[in-house]
Amino acid sequence: MAIRAQFEGSSDIGVFSCLTNSYALVGCIGTAKNFLSVFESELSGTIPVIPCSIAGCTIVGTLATGNRHGLLLPESVTDNEMAHIRNAVPSEVVVQRADERLSALGNVVACNDHVAIVHPDIDTETEEIIADTLKVEVFRHSIAGQVIVGSYSVMSNTGCLVHPNTPKEELQELSNLLQVPVRTGTVNRGSSVVGAGCVVNDWAAFCGVDTTATEIGVIDQIFGLHQDHGTENDALAQMRRSIMEELAH
Repeated sequence: MAIRAQFEGSSDIGVFSCLTNSYALVGCIGTAKNFLSVFESELSGTIPVIPCSIAGCTIVGTLATGNRHGLLLPESVTDNEMAHIRNAVPSEVVVQRADERLSALGNVVACNDHVAIVHPDIDTETEEIIADTLKVEVFRHSIAGQVIVGSYSVMSNTGCLVHPNTPKEELQELSNLLQVPVRTGTVNRGSSVVGAGCVVNDWAAFCGVDTTATEIGVIDQIFGLHQDHGTENDALAQMRRSIMEELAH
């Protein structure tokens, strides 16, 4: 089940955290210990939870993007911050700077371990760095007319949650690109900025403290969070098939 959290009174927890299948970054500069402890209590012993800053800021979810293969940081990250993060992530994770004018990488890139969708105007060189570092196929796309795809979607290897106004045809197109079920939803009592209010990996999710039980139910369903880590039983497989069939009609 998705776990509610807040960062110093803010429910936009995706702004201050980045969660993957092999590490989690949590914005923390001597404060927000309660926020950090929520992640540690759920993930400790499974993947490293890394308190850090980027360019002296705690908005690590906005500035960074990554998956189990790699992590992309903006050019503004300091050498000390980059060294701290590189030393803390698993050794197989490639940590790379990206000199991209759209420097809020978490806002303009959404990815899982296989596919990334990116802002249509992202630099070609950045697109190549994303593909090489994260080991993903990259597609330029928008979501419900919004180009900051990282803010209006959140995805794992089992599902994807997007802006509530995404048309049915676009849901089908995204599902075909990502090869996972895609569903509309909201967080934090109706907010369409799902990427700012929620972070997920294949077995855990965290959402803003204002997220309702109904919204959490949608999150749990699309990401299969009622399942054990690393497994997909018949119920989840059927759910995924049902969503795909529903989109096809």
